[in-house]
Amino acid sequence: MKVINFIIFFSIVLTIYGLCHFYIFVRGWQAVSSYAALKTPYLLLFLFLALSYIIGRVLERVWLSKVSDFFVWIGSIWLAMFFYFLLAVILIDLARLVNHIIPFFHRLTDDLKALKLTALGVTIGAVMLVVIVGYLNACAVRVRKLEVKIEKKSALREMNVVMASDIHLGTIVGRRRFCRIVNKINALQPDLILFAGDIVDEDLAPVIRENLGQALLDLRAKYGVFAVTGNHEFIGGAERAVAYLQEHKVTVLRDSVVTIHHAVCLVGREDRSVAQFAGRSRKSLSELMRLADLSLPVVMMDHQPFGLQEAVENGIDLQLSGHTHHGQLWPLNAITNSMYENSWGYLKKGNTHFYVSCGAGTWGPAVRLGSRPEIVQITLKFML
Repeated sequence: MKVINFIIFFSIVLTIYGLCHFYIFVRGWQAVSSYAALKTPYLLLFLFLALSYIIGRVLERVWLSKVSDFFVWIGSIWLAMFFYFLLAVILIDLARLVNHIIPFFHRLTDDLKALKLTALGVTIGAVMLVVIVGYLNACAVRVRKLEVKIEKKSALREMNVVMASDIHLGTIVGRRRFCRIVNKINALQPDLILFAGDIVDEDLAPVIRENLGQALLDLRAKYGVFAVTGNHEFIGGAERAVAYLQEHKVTVLRDSVVTIHHAVCLVGREDRSVAQFAGRSRKSLSELMRLADLSLPVVMMDHQPFGLQEAVENGIDLQLSGHTHHGQLWPLNAITNSMYENSWGYLKKGNTHFYVSCGAGTWGPAVRLGSRPEIVQITLKFML
């Protein structure tokens, strides 16, 4: 049944992907079809770009190489361009429809062929500019600072916690980019480092090839490095990903609880996608809380920020999540804002503090617009 559901899901995704590409192709073809010298290059280039990401991901599974890297990189940039081409074509067609009903645009030239080609060139230039800005933004990880006061006594007066989520280590976020993230984290001199899921992208092979585990070993925190699973660990095979992280000194909490230096009780939930990919349910939060010392400040990592009220009802003091990427590509943040009670940033609900990170890396398109990738430095302050 899982295999059938998987096939149905990807059949639907690929059908929508194909239809959207066909729509863009046809609108571009209308601009170049009057110029014989442009027709064949346009067709070949469009097919290459449209298929590159799929080819790259398939090649990664069977032949991890510079060739697969090339296709994945080209495809990841194209995915962002494809999205903004789709938006542009939709907006242009809507404007044409409105102009047909209520004429407001008077053609500047009678040469319709030249006008179409000019419109295509302007659209391509605008999309390329937007994607370049988005790529540069995706590489510029910032440090976001947050202070949280928890009205409980602790063995410490305060704790310097550095949290990151959704790094998506793999072909796109490789050694150079991840080492910059590690250096930024270490520069904050954290007491505790927390990774709130999706550390690894779908395939572990590029992580092993790049020896990204060595960069994980370079992380420095007084009380250690802890993580929880995200949906992407499960997509690529959670057991292998978790084993790799644990081998490189990252303690992965899978529905488990630990006490940090008699100061903080740390709860780590298995990602909710465990039911979909492993066919089992994660423990309920109430069951986990029976293992927690409620006299201490309780910090919980749960990758997907659903059901925030459950954390409030179970006495969580601070919940850290990721997953949303805050849409990653504007204006998709409007969708994540409608899906999640808190798509990005800080929220206090009852006596529980929440922080949802937009992530330190990217998934799919190597581009981010509408938010900047972040590492979150949280100063936890406790009662004396």
